[in-house]
Amino acid sequence: MQIKDDFLSGQVLLIDKPLTWTSFQAVNKLRWEIRHAFDIKKIKVGHAGTLDPLATGLLVICTGKMTKQINIFQGQEKEYTGTFTLGGTTPSFDLETEVNETFPTAHITDELIHATTQQFIGQINQFPPVFSAIKKDGKRLYEFARAGEEVEIKSRQVEITEFEITQINALELHFRVVCSKGTYIRSLANDFGKALNSGAHLSSLRRTRIGDFKVENALTPEAFIESLPSKD
Repeated sequence: MQIKDDFLSGQVLLIDKPLTWTSFQAVNKLRWEIRHAFDIKKIKVGHAGTLDPLATGLLVICTGKMTKQINIFQGQEKEYTGTFTLGGTTPSFDLETEVNETFPTAHITDELIHATTQQFIGQINQFPPVFSAIKKDGKRLYEFARAGEEVEIKSRQVEITEFEITQINALELHFRVVCSKGTYIRSLANDFGKALNSGAHLSSLRRTRIGDFKVENALTPEAFIESLPSKD
């Protein structure tokens, strides 16, 4: 069992973030539970890479002195799995917003789908979604988007080292991607749809790895909380 000094001196916690939770909520929940379990007045807790509320999977959470390593962990290679849905786009590039435009899909073959992945392997320029937490002029991009304000977004260079379609179920494509820090899988979904002369959006996402940290070694928040000493 972990003790109070373990968390203060620094722990790396691997958490499997549930659907709809924000990364901020996960950090706050674990911080409160650690403080409550050990009667700690103040402890540093932070995460190494945000996951959107509609994504699940690996969240690396650091406590105490290990929070100094967050930037190192954030910069490591990441792996994701999930699904793209063809034939429609959304303003957020995922299911946060509803489909606002539909496109033909009759011309899309399995061969075309697999061949198109090759266009995205290597260093690519990518535009982040307007519904993202990137700051511009002191505001988050999603604040502009939700207010209906147009804003110019600059592309950024990212690297995708592996991109494969693992299963095709009609218009639902299952994928696996290995990529650099700063890659938006939502943007990849949108760009992939365009490359197919159609449209696409991200319909599910799971982060499976950050560097050497793997989601199969992660605990749900509930399981982590149960591992802490009881106050009863």
